[in-house]
Amino acid sequence: MRSIEQRINILIGQLEGVKKMLNSKNNNCFDSVIQLKAIKSSISSLMDRVLEEEFNTCFLKECPSNKEKVKKIFSEVLKK
Repeated sequence: MRSIEQRINILIGQLEGVKKMLNSKNNNCFDSVIQLKAIKSSISSLMDRVLEEEFNTCFLKECPSNKEKVKKIFSEVLKK
């Protein structure tokens, strides 16, 4: 599984690639749109991962007795 830092570096590379595509005279507009859609999906995945780690670190340590209940609520929140 990739670390958060690795995911961010990949996103930076993808964004740089889109920047080059948009500045290129041989730009195929659909290629940049497809790449942007992939970036959007990656950002969403990254956000979920960061939220999960922050949640586990900050909240579950405070309420270890309700761990399963809290995890269930958290997974429902992420779905929305």
